[in-house]
Amino acid sequence: MKRARVALAFLAVLAVSGILAACASGGGSSSGPRRNANVISSEELAEFTNLTVHDVIRRLRPRWLTARGGGEPQVIMDGARMGTPSTLQSISVSDVEALRFHSASDATLRFGTNYPNGAIEVTSRAR
Repeated sequence: MKRARVALAFLAVLAVSGILAACASGGGSSSGPRRNANVISSEELAEFTNLTVHDVIRRLRPRWLTARGGGEPQVIMDGARMGTPSTLQSISVSDVEALRFHSASDATLRFGTNYPNGAIEVTSRAR
C-alpha cells in the first residue's frame, strides 16, 4: 500500500511538472518570429511604400510618437539631429532602410544630452 502511494505521488509530480513546462514554453501558438518593439525593419516598411515615415510609425508603433510626460522624442537621421516627429512627415518610406526607437537613457548614451523623451533613429537607404 505504501509503495502504491509513493508511485502515485511520483506520477502526480511528473504530471504537474509536465504541465508547468508546457506553460513556460510561451504558449505554443506562435504566428511567426517576434518583432522587436523598438525596431521597424525594412521588411515591415516594404508593406507601406506609399506612406510617410510618420504615418508608418503612427500605424505600427504609435507609442514612439509621445513620451509619458506628453513630450516628443527627437528625430535622428543618419546621425544628424532633425527635430521633432513632425519632420518625419516629409520623409518617404521608400528612402528609409530601418527605424529604431531609443529610450531617453539609451539616446543620451548614443547621441549626447537633451533627449529626455528618447529618440527615433532613421537609417536611410544607401544610394
